[in-house]
Amino acid sequence: MSLGTILLVVLILMLLGVIPVWPHSRAWGYGPSGSLGLVLTVLLILLLLGKI
Repeated sequence: MSLGTILLVVLILMLLGVIPVWPHSRAWGYGPSGSLGLVLTVLLILLLLGKI
């Protein structure tokens, strides 16, 4: 598996994790989606710099 495939799988799992449809995650607020946005921003910067 390449690094890009692994990153894609991890991002898909993170996207599924931040959807507040389960009762235990409704009170989490913007924490999970904010951290996902941070991860996506870092990955985008690394991609633009050619590090990935």
